[in-house]
Amino acid sequence: MDWKKLLTPQRLGKSESEDIHWDRTCFQKDYDRLVFSFPFRRLKDKTQVFSLSTNDYVRTRLIHSLEVSCVGRSLGRMVGCEIVNRHKLDRDGFSAADFGDIISAACLAHDIGNPPFGHAGEDAIQIGFESWFGNYDNSVEKLLNDSQKADFELFEGNAQGFRTIAKLEMSPRLGGMQLTCPTLAAFTKYPRESFIPEHILNGYSGSSVKKYSFFQAEKDLFTQVAETVGLIRRNDSVAWWSRHPLAFLVEAADDICYSIVDIEDAFRMGYLSFHEARNLLQDIAGLNLKNKEEAEIIKHLRAESINKLVTKAAEIFLDYEPKILSGEFDRDLLSLGSYAQNMEEIRKTIASKVFQHRDVLRIRIAGYEILGKLFAKFVNAALTNSEKGKLISYLLPEEYRSNSDEDTYSKILKITDYISGMTDSYATSLFQELSGISLG
Repeated sequence: MDWKKLLTPQRLGKSESEDIHWDRTCFQKDYDRLVFSFPFRRLKDKTQVFSLSTNDYVRTRLIHSLEVSCVGRSLGRMVGCEIVNRHKLDRDGFSAADFGDIISAACLAHDIGNPPFGHAGEDAIQIGFESWFGNYDNSVEKLLNDSQKADFELFEGNAQGFRTIAKLEMSPRLGGMQLTCPTLAAFTKYPRESFIPEHILNGYSGSSVKKYSFFQAEKDLFTQVAETVGLIRRNDSVAWWSRHPLAFLVEAADDICYSIVDIEDAFRMGYLSFHEARNLLQDIAGLNLKNKEEAEIIKHLRAESINKLVTKAAEIFLDYEPKILSGEFDRDLLSLGSYAQNMEEIRKTIASKVFQHRDVLRIRIAGYEILGKLFAKFVNAALTNSEKGKLISYLLPEEYRSNSDEDTYSKILKITDYISGMTDSYATSLFQELSGISLG
């Protein structure tokens, strides 16, 4: 891959590139468009870890996205400074700031497609689809092909995010928000479709195939993005590319933030003791702070830990840059660094002490119940002609209602658009109303 093409200031849906020399660059405009978008604002009431929390200190998905964006900007500028020098990109008008702006915008959008209740919400939609699908006879299989089924059976917030920014927001214009192709490619951590036969994957286990990042409905749009920035196509018979190099830094920024910040939030919520939180952060931060309040010590260790991890991620990226550009490298950057064991210990601790805490489990279980049943109710309403189904359909905002000429796949996609766009509070309230628990 070639950096000049990877950074091309071409917007999805537009025929001509923008001038990168403007004081307010095209990549800065990407960031601004995201900040002012409705889907981004909804993240203020979406679960990061602690759903519907009454503690106003802990992070929502909106705050998490802003923090990841800040870390991503730093990573981008650190890496960009060296890459610009290595490849003489300044001759073509590129600067380290461009790297920071692209990654910052991609990080800002990285969770924009996530449904309510975090990963439990994704699982709930998958289960809701399987439950609905299992209640129909074999004839329904003719209405969805294997690739379309996989979009729902393996429902992904990442793919919903690409659909949101590249099609739904600012529709019906081509390209949706019309972000630049470098930002969209950096956003796409898993540049593959949902269904790839095993004989094509052939045991491939790189980080970029753990999930997928676009639905069948947006496959052509991502193909345009991939071809514009020059991603390496891994197989001609399926939609599967190597990552844009900057996607590795988007992933690292997200990993750094949720790992380190979850420790601080868990301490604030009382799920981790001061000694547990301090010990997890101290080895990374390299500090032994005393004579301060416990909360101040954890805050200081959190800040220094993030700084150390950002520096290490940038070093690893620059070391592996040739293999990244050739498509050979496909691993989590920090899994190769000196802090890999620390990060693994943090993940295990958070999994056992936080994600399995009774308070968190209770909300996650509720999320399964709420979203799974809402999905099933609205899909049934969209695809059947029952009297109750008609009533439920009338509750849908007009843009999510099915048209008679739409196929089954498109009708279900509209429901996932509606469900994914909900906030935690709205989904809970709507579920209570439809279940007769509350009459509003």
